[in-house]
Amino acid sequence: MTLNCITVDDEPLALGLVSSFVEQTPFLHLHGRYINALDALQVITRENIHLVYLDIQMPELTGMELARVLSQSPETKTRIVFTTAYNQFAVQGYEVDALGYLLKPFGYNQFLATAMKAKKYFENLREGTAEPELDSSENYLFVKSDYKLVRIDFDAILFIESFKDYVKIHQVNGSPVVSHSSLKAIEEKLPSGKFIRIHRSFIVAVGKVDSISKSAVHIGSVDIPVGDLYKDAFKELLAKWQ
Repeated sequence: MTLNCITVDDEPLALGLVSSFVEQTPFLHLHGRYINALDALQVITRENIHLVYLDIQMPELTGMELARVLSQSPETKTRIVFTTAYNQFAVQGYEVDALGYLLKPFGYNQFLATAMKAKKYFENLREGTAEPELDSSENYLFVKSDYKLVRIDFDAILFIESFKDYVKIHQVNGSPVVSHSSLKAIEEKLPSGKFIRIHRSFIVAVGKVDSISKSAVHIGSVDIPVGDLYKDAFKELLAKWQ
Protein backbone atom coordinates (compact mmCIF):
# COMPACT_ATOMS: atom_id res chain seq x y z
CA MET A 1 0.00 0.00 0.00
CA THR A 2 1.34 3.42 -1.00
CA LEU A 3 0.53 6.36 1.25
CA ASN A 4 -0.05 9.82 -0.20
CA CYS A 5 1.81 12.36 1.92
CA ILE A 6 2.26 16.09 2.17
CA THR A 7 4.90 17.94 4.16
CA VAL A 8 4.21 21.26 5.88
CA ASP A 9 6.88 23.51 7.43
CA ASP A 10 7.63 27.23 7.17
CA GLU A 11 11.39 26.56 7.42
CA PRO A 12 12.81 25.66 3.98
CA LEU A 13 15.63 23.48 5.29
CA ALA A 14 13.33 21.46 7.54
CA LEU A 15 10.75 21.17 4.77
CA GLY A 16 13.40 19.93 2.33
CA LEU A 17 14.73 17.35 4.78
CA VAL A 18 11.43 15.70 5.66
CA SER A 19 10.37 15.82 2.01
CA SER A 20 13.55 13.99 1.00
CA PHE A 21 12.83 11.36 3.67
CA VAL A 22 9.39 10.82 2.17
CA GLU A 23 10.80 10.52 -1.34
CA GLN A 24 13.36 7.86 -0.39
CA THR A 25 10.78 5.68 1.38
CA PRO A 26 9.30 3.21 -1.16
CA PHE A 27 5.78 3.01 0.28
CA LEU A 28 5.37 6.79 0.63
CA HIS A 29 4.43 9.18 -2.19
CA LEU A 30 5.13 12.91 -1.84
CA HIS A 31 1.97 14.58 -3.11
CA GLY A 32 3.20 18.08 -2.28
CA ARG A 33 5.10 20.35 0.09
CA TYR A 34 3.73 23.51 1.69
CA ILE A 35 5.07 26.38 3.76
CA ASN A 36 1.81 27.11 5.58
CA ALA A 37 -1.03 25.12 7.09
CA LEU A 38 -3.82 26.98 5.24
CA ASP A 39 -2.60 25.75 1.86
CA ALA A 40 -2.22 22.28 3.30
CA LEU A 41 -5.80 22.31 4.59
CA GLN A 42 -7.13 23.16 1.13
CA VAL A 43 -5.26 20.23 -0.38
CA ILE A 44 -6.41 17.82 2.33
CA THR A 45 -10.06 18.75 1.73
CA ARG A 46 -9.71 18.19 -2.05
CA GLU A 47 -7.35 15.23 -2.36
CA ASN A 48 -6.95 11.77 -0.86
CA ILE A 49 -4.11 12.47 1.56
CA HIS A 50 -3.19 9.73 4.00
CA LEU A 51 -0.41 11.37 5.98
CA VAL A 52 0.68 14.92 6.84
CA TYR A 53 4.16 15.60 8.20
CA LEU A 54 3.35 18.78 10.04
CA ASP A 55 5.40 21.44 11.84
CA ILE A 56 3.64 23.07 14.79
CA GLN A 57 4.97 26.62 15.12
CA MET A 58 3.77 28.37 11.95
CA PRO A 59 2.11 31.75 11.25
CA GLU A 60 -1.57 32.25 10.41
CA LEU A 61 -2.69 28.71 11.24
CA THR A 62 -0.47 26.60 13.48
CA GLY A 63 0.09 22.90 12.94
CA MET A 64 -1.77 22.13 16.16
CA GLU A 65 -4.77 24.18 15.03
CA LEU A 66 -4.82 22.32 11.71
CA ALA A 67 -4.65 19.00 13.56
CA ARG A 68 -7.63 20.01 15.72
CA VAL A 69 -9.65 20.87 12.62
CA LEU A 70 -8.93 17.45 11.13
CA SER A 71 -9.60 15.58 14.38
CA GLN A 72 -13.05 17.18 14.58
CA SER A 73 -13.96 16.10 11.05
CA PRO A 74 -15.37 12.54 11.22
CA GLU A 75 -15.21 12.00 7.45
CA THR A 76 -11.48 12.61 7.08
CA LYS A 77 -9.06 9.69 7.31
CA THR A 78 -5.96 11.89 7.09
CA ARG A 79 -3.52 11.35 9.95
CA ILE A 80 -0.87 13.67 11.38
CA VAL A 81 2.79 13.16 12.22
CA PHE A 82 4.16 16.21 13.99
CA THR A 83 7.70 17.36 13.20
CA THR A 84 8.76 19.95 15.76
CA ALA A 85 11.64 21.21 17.86
CA TYR A 86 9.40 21.65 20.91
CA ASN A 87 8.62 18.65 23.09
CA GLN A 88 6.06 20.56 25.21
CA PHE A 89 3.43 19.86 22.53
CA ALA A 90 3.56 16.10 22.98
CA VAL A 91 0.50 15.95 25.25
CA GLN A 92 -1.53 18.09 22.83
CA GLY A 93 -0.39 15.79 20.05
CA TYR A 94 -2.04 12.87 21.78
CA GLU A 95 -5.20 14.92 22.32
CA VAL A 96 -5.62 15.38 18.57
CA ASP A 97 -4.80 11.69 17.97
CA ALA A 98 -1.53 12.30 16.14
CA LEU A 99 -0.02 9.17 14.66
CA GLY A 100 3.52 10.23 15.51
CA TYR A 101 5.68 12.92 17.06
CA LEU A 102 9.16 13.50 15.60
CA LEU A 103 11.33 15.79 17.68
CA LYS A 104 13.82 17.85 15.64
CA PRO A 105 16.53 17.15 14.84
CA PHE A 106 15.57 13.60 13.84
CA GLY A 107 17.23 11.16 11.46
CA TYR A 108 15.90 8.79 8.84
CA ASN A 109 15.74 5.82 11.22
CA GLN A 110 13.30 7.68 13.48
CA PHE A 111 11.35 8.85 10.46
CA LEU A 112 11.15 5.33 9.04
CA ALA A 113 9.91 3.84 12.30
CA THR A 114 7.01 6.29 12.33
CA ALA A 115 6.33 5.69 8.62
CA MET A 116 6.14 1.93 9.21
CA LYS A 117 3.65 2.55 12.01
CA ALA A 118 1.55 4.65 9.64
CA LYS A 119 1.67 1.99 6.95
CA LYS A 120 0.49 -0.64 9.43
CA TYR A 121 -2.30 1.66 10.62
CA PHE A 122 -3.72 2.20 7.13
CA GLU A 123 -3.37 -1.48 6.22
CA ASN A 124 -5.37 -2.40 9.31
CA LEU A 125 -7.91 0.30 8.49
CA ARG A 126 -8.35 -1.09 4.98
CA GLU A 127 -8.79 -4.63 6.28
CA GLY A 128 -11.30 -3.40 8.84
CA THR A 129 -13.46 -1.80 6.16
CA ALA A 130 -13.33 -5.05 4.19
CA GLU A 131 -12.74 -3.36 0.86
CA PRO A 132 -12.82 -5.99 -1.89
CA GLU A 133 -10.25 -4.31 -4.09
CA LEU A 134 -6.76 -5.67 -3.57
CA ASP A 135 -3.75 -3.38 -3.72
CA SER A 136 -0.74 -4.42 -5.78
CA SER A 137 1.47 -4.00 -2.72
CA GLU A 138 0.03 -7.29 -1.43
CA ASN A 139 2.42 -9.04 -3.83
CA TYR A 140 5.60 -7.99 -2.04
CA LEU A 141 7.11 -6.88 1.24
CA PHE A 142 9.92 -4.55 2.25
CA VAL A 143 12.81 -5.56 4.48
CA LYS A 144 15.64 -3.45 5.81
CA SER A 145 19.04 -4.52 4.52
CA ASP A 146 22.32 -2.58 4.48
CA TYR A 147 20.66 0.61 5.79
CA LYS A 148 18.00 0.69 3.06
CA LEU A 149 14.59 -0.80 2.35
CA VAL A 150 14.64 -3.63 -0.19
CA ARG A 151 11.55 -4.82 -2.03
CA ILE A 152 11.07 -8.60 -2.13
CA ASP A 153 8.44 -10.03 -4.48
CA PHE A 154 6.63 -12.98 -2.94
CA ASP A 155 6.84 -14.91 -6.22
CA ALA A 156 10.64 -14.55 -6.23
CA ILE A 157 11.16 -16.17 -2.82
CA LEU A 158 12.47 -19.75 -2.71
CA PHE A 159 12.86 -20.12 1.03
CA ILE A 160 13.82 -18.10 4.09
CA GLU A 161 16.25 -19.19 6.77
CA SER A 162 17.13 -17.64 10.09
CA PHE A 163 20.38 -17.49 12.01
CA LYS A 164 20.64 -15.70 15.34
CA ASP A 165 19.05 -12.26 14.91
CA TYR A 166 19.02 -12.28 11.11
CA VAL A 167 17.07 -13.81 8.27
CA LYS A 168 18.34 -14.69 4.81
CA ILE A 169 15.79 -14.56 2.01
CA HIS A 170 16.77 -16.79 -0.93
CA GLN A 171 15.35 -15.73 -4.28
CA VAL A 172 14.90 -17.24 -7.72
CA ASN A 173 17.27 -14.72 -9.28
CA GLY A 174 19.91 -12.67 -7.53
CA SER A 175 21.80 -12.94 -4.31
CA PRO A 176 20.06 -13.67 -0.99
CA VAL A 177 18.91 -10.65 0.99
CA VAL A 178 20.01 -10.55 4.64
CA SER A 179 17.93 -8.54 7.11
CA HIS A 180 18.13 -7.91 10.84
CA SER A 181 14.81 -9.47 11.80
CA SER A 182 13.24 -12.53 13.36
CA LEU A 183 11.75 -15.31 11.27
CA LYS A 184 8.44 -14.82 13.09
CA ALA A 185 8.29 -11.15 12.07
CA ILE A 186 8.85 -12.09 8.42
CA GLU A 187 6.37 -14.96 8.64
CA GLU A 188 3.62 -12.56 9.72
CA LYS A 189 4.07 -10.56 6.52
CA LEU A 190 3.80 -13.56 4.18
CA PRO A 191 0.58 -14.86 2.59
CA SER A 192 -0.11 -18.11 4.46
CA GLY A 193 -1.34 -20.00 1.40
CA LYS A 194 1.96 -19.58 -0.41
CA PHE A 195 4.42 -20.17 2.44
CA ILE A 196 4.76 -22.78 5.17
CA ARG A 197 7.13 -22.86 8.11
CA ILE A 198 8.52 -26.40 8.41
CA HIS A 199 11.38 -25.79 10.85
CA ARG A 200 12.21 -23.25 13.52
CA SER A 201 14.82 -21.88 11.11
CA PHE A 202 13.08 -22.29 7.73
CA ILE A 203 10.04 -21.09 5.80
CA VAL A 204 9.53 -22.49 2.30
CA ALA A 205 7.57 -21.22 -0.69
CA VAL A 206 5.11 -24.00 -1.48
CA GLY A 207 5.20 -23.34 -5.21
CA LYS A 208 9.00 -23.61 -5.34
CA VAL A 209 9.28 -27.07 -3.79
CA ASP A 210 10.84 -29.56 -6.24
CA SER A 211 10.42 -32.74 -4.20
CA ILE A 212 9.60 -34.07 -0.74
CA SER A 213 11.23 -36.95 1.08
CA LYS A 214 10.49 -38.54 4.45
CA SER A 215 11.90 -35.75 6.59
CA ALA A 216 13.00 -33.00 4.22
CA VAL A 217 11.84 -30.62 1.53
CA HIS A 218 14.02 -30.11 -1.53
CA ILE A 219 14.26 -26.83 -3.43
CA GLY A 220 16.87 -26.98 -6.15
CA SER A 221 20.02 -28.44 -4.64
CA VAL A 222 19.06 -27.43 -1.09
CA ASP A 223 17.70 -29.96 1.39
CA ILE A 224 15.59 -28.30 4.08
CA PRO A 225 14.90 -30.41 7.20
CA VAL A 226 11.48 -30.74 8.78
CA GLY A 227 11.45 -29.90 12.50
CA ASP A 228 9.63 -32.05 15.02
CA LEU A 229 7.43 -29.13 16.06
CA TYR A 230 6.31 -28.57 12.49
CA LYS A 231 5.12 -32.04 11.51
CA ASP A 232 1.56 -30.80 11.05
CA ALA A 233 2.75 -28.13 8.62
CA PHE A 234 4.73 -30.81 6.81
CA LYS A 235 1.62 -32.99 6.54
CA GLU A 236 -0.24 -30.02 5.14
CA LEU A 237 2.46 -29.61 2.51
CA LEU A 238 2.30 -33.32 1.69
CA ALA A 239 -1.45 -33.06 1.25
CA LYS A 240 -0.95 -30.40 -1.41
CA TRP A 241 1.21 -32.83 -3.35
CA GLN A 242 -1.10 -35.83 -3.16
